[in-house]
Amino acid sequence: MASYQDFEKLDMRVGRIIRVEDFPKAKKPAYKLTIDFGEQIGIRHSSAQITNYQKQQLEGRLVVAVVNFPPKQVADFVSEVLVLGALTEEGVKLIGVDGDVKLGSRIA
Repeated sequence: MASYQDFEKLDMRVGRIIRVEDFPKAKKPAYKLTIDFGEQIGIRHSSAQITNYQKQQLEGRLVVAVVNFPPKQVADFVSEVLVLGALTEEGVKLIGVDGDVKLGSRIA
């Protein structure tokens, strides 16, 4: 079992996807995402296996991501954050937030 202290180590924040690019060099189908987490954290990048979404569905969307994992090299791209979603038969369904939330807001 994980403890509450383990959970507290994760820094999950709200960000807005500002750019979505194809990522043909990834082993599994993925997009390169550019995400704005606001003034405190800034712009971060992520490789995300969310190609069940169209790119235009993703741009401008609020997402939740873990921002304190070490960067991960994915082909020729450095993924800096882990965007969270639920695994379904149709693909990943992104975890989002209701309403307008300040970028960089911490998930508790």
